[in-house]
Amino acid sequence: MEQAEEMNHFDKLEEKVDSLIKIVGAFKKEKESLIEKIQIQEERISDLSKELENLRASRDMAKQRILSLLEKIEQLEI
Repeated sequence: MEQAEEMNHFDKLEEKVDSLIKIVGAFKKEKESLIEKIQIQEERISDLSKELENLRASRDMAKQRILSLLEKIEQLEI
């Protein structure tokens, strides 16, 4: 009787270990997925930062050209 009871305990332990292995596997997959998503978002942030920098540079160039044109207009009115 004790032997059957011990086997029952081992069976329960084995089920719990198998369950934990499945859970750990699921967490590993989720971690990999999240790491991939983070990398994609970091690339997007980098691209958007470069785009923002380019837009700011273009805006500054446009501002300088406008100021230059305004100065030329002022010189004509003298």
